[in-house]
Amino acid sequence: MEMQTMVKQRGITLIGFIMVLAVVGVFAFVGFKLFPVYAEYYSAVSDLKASCKEPDAPTASLQDMRNKLDRRFNISYVDSIKTNKDVKLIKVGDVKSINIAYEVRKPLIYNLDFVAKFDVTEPMVGGAAGAP
Repeated sequence: MEMQTMVKQRGITLIGFIMVLAVVGVFAFVGFKLFPVYAEYYSAVSDLKASCKEPDAPTASLQDMRNKLDRRFNISYVDSIKTNKDVKLIKVGDVKSINIAYEVRKPLIYNLDFVAKFDVTEPMVGGAAGAP
């Protein structure tokens, strides 16, 4: 009888596949929890930039800008920012800027939460400042 040589096997075992699937599942779960928070942030930044580029932005008061942002945030479903608390006016020289600083705390797993801190500042230049 002839002895057959073992052919080199390739592939992944069932246990290995389950381990890889578990790691991918954990990352996907965390990603699904984090995505809405960052999507809301990018929407808020877009709203802030649009408000600061309006023609009357350089002369607007803080309360006017808060009202504008509040309306835009309502349309964009931005719920984490409280305009009365998180929106501030910063003046450096002749340039006024709007600063939004806030944090979001969301549950991740059971008693484990994640906290995301956001801080963005945009100068109130108006529409004519960017024109050549």
